[in-house]
Amino acid sequence: GKTSAARILAKCLNCQKEGITTEPCGECDSCTHIAAGDDIDVIEIDGASNRGIDSMRELRSNAIYRTARSRFKIYIIDEVHALTKDAFNALLKTLEEPPEHVKFIFCTTEPNKVLATIISRCQRFDFRNIPATKIAEHLAAVCGDEKVEADPAVLTRIARIARGGMRDALSLLDQLLSFGGKKIDAALLDNVLPSAGSQHATALTGAWATRDPAAALEAVEAADGDGVNLVQFVTDCQEHLRNLLILAICGAESHMSDLPADQRGDAKKAADGIGVEGLLYAQQVVADVAWQLKRSSAPRALVDSAAVRLATAEKMSDLAALVARLDGGAAPKAEGGAQGKKVGGPRRPSR
Repeated sequence: GKTSAARILAKCLNCQKEGITTEPCGECDSCTHIAAGDDIDVIEIDGASNRGIDSMRELRSNAIYRTARSRFKIYIIDEVHALTKDAFNALLKTLEEPPEHVKFIFCTTEPNKVLATIISRCQRFDFRNIPATKIAEHLAAVCGDEKVEADPAVLTRIARIARGGMRDALSLLDQLLSFGGKKIDAALLDNVLPSAGSQHATALTGAWATRDPAAALEAVEAADGDGVNLVQFVTDCQEHLRNLLILAICGAESHMSDLPADQRGDAKKAADGIGVEGLLYAQQVVADVAWQLKRSSAPRALVDSAAVRLATAEKMSDLAALVARLDGGAAPKAEGGAQGKKVGGPRRPSR
């Protein structure tokens, strides 16, 4: 939404009906042409395609000319971080002393790549991810307006897949509407987006909580059988473990978890069954598998072994006690009566 926000700001500056305002009319010539992206005084530049010094020199030479009809000539440079260092330096002089009729709006997903000399001369506004609960609420409102029957759990899954992006969530919803007509359910979502394996991740963590290795393998088999990419499946497990960790520490009502309300009760039981130490250990094991999957020629074997490993691990309270013994210096005596040298004994679980 950064380019859309840039256009809205351009409307605020150039609205012919309201003047410089926070509430542009959206009806005058400037507002309508800016919304369509063809206003003569609002120039949108793709920084990735026009990243060289020659493009910035051309911008500087054109910036001195007055506007055709609007109050300001506005340059919107998208993905500005893609500009070369020479291009930034060529732009810097104009940015330091711009003509009074010129405004610049920079958009980027990687502000850390923009030169500090550029950032220091700009007002910076950081956009944040939208919480999954808010996205789900908006999707429900859209479905209500369109007279579409939608399962709330499916809307929550769409919101989680979108990872904080409203546009991505609406695009996914549009795909489902094109296939499902006036009804959206879990079966439709699984058919259209087979990579959505969060329900399998939930089943796997449930098997870990009950120490059931057979159920853990069945969860992996179900995910693989449904066509879920194993890398995506492991990522889903990481995200679900994060939610369980939040529930275990902060409680079932925590706003930091993006699980729907009807799933939090079972999730809290699973979190309590595994324990905080167990969740941290599980997250580490899953993170190792995620790293190894990129280099393995047998990804299914990796995931299966990790699932069984966690489902058959010792109770995390026992592991915590062993760690406390080691950290507290309760080491066994060495042969011959020597003190302070650890020989054998319990070891901290390796990665």
